[in-house]
Amino acid sequence: MRSMSRRPALGLLAATALLAGAGPALAQSKLKVAAIYTVPVEQQWVSRIDKALKAAAARGEVEYVFSENVANADYERVMRQYAEGGHALIVGESFAVEAAARKVAKDYPKVAFLMGSSGKPQAPNFSVFDNYIQEPAYLSGMIAAGMSKSGKIGMVGGYPIPEVNRLMNAFIAGAREINPKTEFSISFINSWFDPPKAKEAAFAMIDKGADVMYAERFGVSDAAKERKVLAVGNVINTQSSYPDTVVASALWNMEPTIEAALKKVKAGQFAAEDYGLYSTMKHKGAELAPLGTFEAKVPADLKAKVKAREKAILDGSFAVKVDDGAPKAR
Repeated sequence: MRSMSRRPALGLLAATALLAGAGPALAQSKLKVAAIYTVPVEQQWVSRIDKALKAAAARGEVEYVFSENVANADYERVMRQYAEGGHALIVGESFAVEAAARKVAKDYPKVAFLMGSSGKPQAPNFSVFDNYIQEPAYLSGMIAAGMSKSGKIGMVGGYPIPEVNRLMNAFIAGAREINPKTEFSISFINSWFDPPKAKEAAFAMIDKGADVMYAERFGVSDAAKERKVLAVGNVINTQSSYPDTVVASALWNMEPTIEAALKKVKAGQFAAEDYGLYSTMKHKGAELAPLGTFEAKVPADLKAKVKAREKAILDGSFAVKVDDGAPKAR
């Protein structure tokens, strides 16, 4: 069950107990958690938050309700509805509504806010997180360069903001470790969810010789499939939908972040912190997806190089640079 941004607050709250599968008496003993998404819950980034919160609900830890497709202009109103409704933890994405989200947090100091943000934590109750999955993005870049025959890779992103830039830059760095002469085409569609636009951008790059596409947005893998080139996924593993196209993916696991926040809220210890470290490979917040249908298609020497680099990342002997600057084509 989901709740839409324009439904009355009462409808949002009523949906909570149903999602958790609990009766009124049991529901009172559970932590009430709400999430606010500006895009459809199917969108890859927010789908990872939703997955982690649904897992907590399935364990009986929380009541969970969410609103999707919330316009930026409505974001503050929906936040206040949930805060007034007794939700102990509110999760969301404040990238485009930073000032409004922080204002709401100040007005409800006893509510815990955990928001995707480029900014810093705000005392006493506004914590931030982000998908710091640059490590598996680097590894997926290695695979992309090793699988490219033309030496040309296309990259389609949503917006050139730090959260996207750092993954693209890490991917580029990984590709250049395998082939320093790799050429990149880079485009941003200025939308978080516009598959047709992303698909058209990908077609343009493929027409210019790119034989591997970096699918930061939905729609890119569709273009790759139609033109029979390869794609590398981001945040989620879509290989089951594109078994002959998606060779690798950098995965984001939101569970460590959510579990850490829930533990602190339950203990009465939630404070303004940066939860970014929980998205790293060390904390199991990120990983390179299994090669799956490409296990036998990726050369053994390339797999060995990727495995060695992965081991170095995990043991701390190699660090993937966090570069939030705009990626540059070459």
